[in-house]
Amino acid sequence: MCGIVGCVSSAKRLATGTETLSESAVNPALDAVLSGLKRLEYRGYDSAGVALVTADGLFVRKKAGRLDVLESSLAADPLPRADTGIGHTRWATHGTPTDTNAHPHVSDGGRLALIHNGIIENYMPLKQELLDEGVTFSSDTDSEVAAHLLAKIYHQTNDLTEAMRLLIQRLKGSFTLLAVHADVPDLIVGARRNSPLVVGVGDGANFLGSDVTAFVQYTKKAIALGQDEIVTVTATSVDIIDADGNSVQRQPYVVDWDSSAAEKGGWRSFMDKEIHEDPEAVANTLLGRVDAQGRLTLDDKRVSDATLKMIDKIVVVACGTAYYSGQVAKYAIEHWCRIPVEVEYAHEFRYRDPVVNEKTLIVAVTQSGETMDTLMALRHGQEQGAKVIAIANVNGSTIPRESDAVIYTHAGPEIAVASTKAFVGQVTACYLLGLYLAQVRGNMFADEIHHILNELEAVPDKIREVLANMDHVRELARWMADTKSVLYLGRHVGYPVALEGALKLKEIAYIHAEGFPAGELKHGPIALIEPGQPVFIVVPSPRGRHSVHDKVVSNIQEIRARGAHTLVIAEEGDDAVLPYADEVIRVPQTPTLLAPLVTIVPLQVFALELATMKGLDVDKPRNLAKSVTVE
Repeated sequence: MCGIVGCVSSAKRLATGTETLSESAVNPALDAVLSGLKRLEYRGYDSAGVALVTADGLFVRKKAGRLDVLESSLAADPLPRADTGIGHTRWATHGTPTDTNAHPHVSDGGRLALIHNGIIENYMPLKQELLDEGVTFSSDTDSEVAAHLLAKIYHQTNDLTEAMRLLIQRLKGSFTLLAVHADVPDLIVGARRNSPLVVGVGDGANFLGSDVTAFVQYTKKAIALGQDEIVTVTATSVDIIDADGNSVQRQPYVVDWDSSAAEKGGWRSFMDKEIHEDPEAVANTLLGRVDAQGRLTLDDKRVSDATLKMIDKIVVVACGTAYYSGQVAKYAIEHWCRIPVEVEYAHEFRYRDPVVNEKTLIVAVTQSGETMDTLMALRHGQEQGAKVIAIANVNGSTIPRESDAVIYTHAGPEIAVASTKAFVGQVTACYLLGLYLAQVRGNMFADEIHHILNELEAVPDKIREVLANMDHVRELARWMADTKSVLYLGRHVGYPVALEGALKLKEIAYIHAEGFPAGELKHGPIALIEPGQPVFIVVPSPRGRHSVHDKVVSNIQEIRARGAHTLVIAEEGDDAVLPYADEVIRVPQTPTLLAPLVTIVPLQVFALELATMKGLDVDKPRNLAKSVTVE
């Protein structure tokens, strides 16, 4: 996930919803672009860059690192004054964070610049086509392919808007694109597919951005582009066409929050915002995983399929939320691949003299890619001859670099310390790994794998449905704001969901919360049940292993009989829970192994709302850090 900004101002004035940059501004377009990038830095912060267009040509500056690195470079060596500019803050997906891989990407002899958010799935064959024509590439990104291809089409059409329209017909995947050309210094052309792009309509200036955060300080009037629409923006006009070149009329809307809330996009907290990005985290993690032959692929793969066929044991090493995603992986991978899977706390792994050899696959799961415990565990495994596949959210981080292959989650930067969208991204990546291994080892037919991929692609909409019906969960959280203890029960894949739900409440509400396997109740934990004790129960689908469903219903009866207040998460149509549930939280019907992606969402929302009611800082809970880089 990257942040994109564009601005075209008149020569006299760049204005104005709440602030104005006058003609006396040192560099009006640059000022607006940098201001927007600051507010979008939550979307990505491993590199940043700008491109300015003047009558004298195109001027580009880009730097690896956070935005202040770019700002320091611009302060030391200023760019010319310009009324047209685009800017980008990057969260790397293809290519490590370097100056060269940063955006904008330049083509046409330094006269065209392009910025991109998303993933171009078919960039490799397009790149080969351009290489065969003699085009030279300077970066490792998919985005540079779009820049060179746009330049090629522009020379055929001599029209930047038409070139953009024809370009997106060649691209597959998810993208927002903005482009400028020195031939037309007073306009920006943009396009979108499966990735957001919003136009800001100002007085004497118009803007483009990944969201209204980019320009809300200048105007509150915005236009959201539709799928596969192309927009041409000047200082005084906004023209939109569809993929066939037909004119499109879209009504502006008014943003009802001000720039002080901009970084959170109007959400109360980053955690609230990131929970609502769960659907995109799943969808983006699924993007670009199937090659032209219909086979699943891994990122940065440096291990042969022949080696993976020889694997006879998998060990997942992780900590915290990532550990629970690994527990979900165990159920899926063992079912699909018939390989034994162990899930280990990374900080315990190397201290117990684990049995690891060249036929062991270590799967290191980490949001930051820098978790020291996990890094030490994978190095210990490598010393014993094991191969390592990393699941991480940060491109170019240490753990992916030291692994034999990677699956990036593409969840975008997660600002809140308590992980939410990274969890669903990690679980999705674990599913992809299981399916990939099943493909390599011949455990599943291609049509079986694609059936599950289709089921996964339906999950984002199911998560959106859950999020749209969370008022009842928020009411429960407000009602329980003074509770001292909450228990969580689950079976099968519902058990790690229970553990993760309990962890969220511990992390941000500072309440005692414990997750248990539901079948373990009678072996001790049922002693904790007393009248009024809140207990969440994650109920498996009755369409799956029916005996497991019935046993969980029996567990609900057991604790209800002892006075527990039962909060039941069950799929739509499961009426067997109704006689024993004090509260029922419905989720859409989902295949059993994929259900954690929807059943975790109410527990995330519950923890957030309860902690908010207690007046706590949900984004920065006490004693915790986002990336644990010490053992």
